[in-house]
This record gives sequence, C-alpha cells and structure tokens, in this order.
Amino acid sequence: MSKRDYYEILGVTKTATESEMKVAFRKLAMTYHPDRNPGDKDAEIKFKEINEAYQCLSDGQKRAAYDRFGHAAFSQGGAGGPGFGNEFGDFMSDIFDNFFGDGRGGGGGGPARGRGGAPGRERGADLRYNLEITLEEAYAGKAETIKIPTSVTCEACDGSGAKPGSKPRTCQTCAGYGRVRAAQGFFAIERTCPNCHGRGEIVDDPCTSCQGAGRVNRERTLSINVPAGVDDGLRIRLSGEGESGLRGGPPGDLYVFLSIKQHEFFQRDGADLFCRVPISMVTAALAGEITVPVIDGTQTQVRIPAGTQTAKQFRIKGRGMPVLRSREVGDLYIQVFVETPQNLTKRQRELLQEFDQSASPENHPESAGFFSKVRDFFGGAVRP
Repeated sequence: MSKRDYYEILGVTKTATESEMKVAFRKLAMTYHPDRNPGDKDAEIKFKEINEAYQCLSDGQKRAAYDRFGHAAFSQGGAGGPGFGNEFGDFMSDIFDNFFGDGRGGGGGGPARGRGGAPGRERGADLRYNLEITLEEAYAGKAETIKIPTSVTCEACDGSGAKPGSKPRTCQTCAGYGRVRAAQGFFAIERTCPNCHGRGEIVDDPCTSCQGAGRVNRERTLSINVPAGVDDGLRIRLSGEGESGLRGGPPGDLYVFLSIKQHEFFQRDGADLFCRVPISMVTAALAGEITVPVIDGTQTQVRIPAGTQTAKQFRIKGRGMPVLRSREVGDLYIQVFVETPQNLTKRQRELLQEFDQSASPENHPESAGFFSKVRDFFGGAVRP
C-alpha cells in the first residue's frame, strides 16, 4: 500500500514555511489526538500519519531529501521508515551525523557549515612571510612595513559573490545544508550536495568583479611590530591578516618568520653576545686597554692584564641582548687572541732573537712545562 504525500497529510503546499506547517500540525493534532478520540482506530491512524509527516517536513534536511526522493529517501531503516519508531530514526541520525556529518555535533541540525562557521563560507588560508632583520634591529626592536600579495574580500559584492543588487539563494536540493542524505540499504549515506557543491547556496548572477568567488587578488601593505630581543626563527602571528575567506568567510592568519643576518663582529648565544678581538703581543705581555664595540652602537674599554693568553675571555655584564618580554639583559663576552707579528724588519728580528736568548722558563711557563713532560715521556730525547 502506497503512503500518502506528507504535504497532503498536513494540508499544506510544498512552498509552506515552517510556521505554516507548525500551525497546520497543531490544528490536526488537536483534532485527531487519541485522548480526544478514545477507541477511534481511524483517528489513531491519522494521528500517527500527521506526526510522521510533521517529523519529516519540520526537519530541513529530511524535507530536502523527501522533496527530491519522496518516501524512498526513508525506506529500509531511514528515519520514520516502516517497522521502526522515531526513537530509532533519531538514534541512527545521531550515528550518521557523527560519522559523516560536518562537525555540528548531534543529529539536530542546521545548514552544513564550512570552517568559516556559515553555509558555504570557507575560512581563508594562512599565509607566510619571511622577514630578515639585522642583529641591531633584533636588539632594539623595530616597526616594519611589509607588502604581501593576497586575496581580499570583494568590495563590490561585500564577499557574497553575487552581483550588486542581488543575493545568493538557498539551494533547494539540500535546503542550505550543503550535504544531502540518501538511503543505501540499511544505512543512510551523507555526501556533499551535487547542486551547490557544499556551499548551501547558489549564485545565479555572479559578481563581475570577483566572478562569484567573493574575493579578489590585491597587494596589501601591513605594519608589524618586531619586539626587542627576538631570536632567529621566531614566528609572529597576525590574526585575521591572511587570505580572505571564500564567499564572505573569515580570513586566515599571517605568520611572519624572522631570520637574523650574520653580524660582522658578534655571535649570539641566547641573550649573550661574543666578540673575538685580536690584541698585539706587546699588549698581551705588558698589559694595556683595548676599545671594543657594543651592540647598542657605543664602545667600551676592556683592561688587558699583563701575561694575557689567547682565548682569554672578559665578561661585560648587561651589554648583551635583551630577553624577549623580560627586563633581563644578557652579557657581552670579549674573547681575545694574541696576534703573532708579521713582516718583521731586520731590527725587529734582532730584538726578538735577543729576547729569546735571554728568556727563561719563567717567561714561558706553559711551553716550558709542556716540553718538560714530553722529555720525561721520551727519556730526555726531546728539546723544547
């Protein structure tokens, strides 16, 4: 026996609104409710038909499926199908929404939503921008202006994709959900709507500026603040400054990746800076002062004590890099190396030879001690 048309049961047309169907349902339910018709089997049957029809048509997704496939959309175990109560249909709906749904959570529903949170509106892509700065800029921080090619919301249609003066219409196939459900034996399969391709709406008259995409390509100029103390590889996130979303969807984010140029004098280790400075043999032997650079653009004096050896480090407290988002500052380490004289004149050679002849082990304690151990190791066969 074929089932009656749901719209006919409720006495409404296929274009009836939700409020019109609700009014019709309440009126018929009051008339045929079993409590008002005790013992009347015909009234009981009609009441069940009314309830089944309203349960289907009051759900936008089920109504869309019914409009397209009729009662076949709910045969063999679908919601409201023969042999199963509404509780079973709701239970199965919850299961399929969890497995095949769009993340709405539960078997209730509204239109299918993209990452942007509205039917057919997709969140824009995140963008990456590589910014190279100097160590001085990392020390002091800076305000930087960058230009990025990206997609922005179309001003002509305000991101809707429809020609100004018109607007997208709700897809009749999926009732704005972006997905449709069809019965496949015992199971119901939900898939992307083939008519609107998951958008939930259709643009009949596309905007000529963006060809219906709701966004256009533009070069944007942005100002970013690079804080003092940033390190190489740091990522700065600018929320909402990425690519604009499709059809009015929210924009993505912009990520600025920082790299720091190699410095002429300084090497960095966290908040500490290291500077390798050459000193003359005379300064190392007799003591003296050297002038060294500081990252803030100033200079400072370092006292070199007599007898300083290569690789000796001198710490200058608080003259390194600032610690990001902190009041702490690192230190500057001056590492000296003794430069051996080159291109000596005849007289200079003679003076060095005289010094060497008059030198004692006390003048070169490290080398004297080393070769003394070597002689002991080889039984006195090696000379310093």
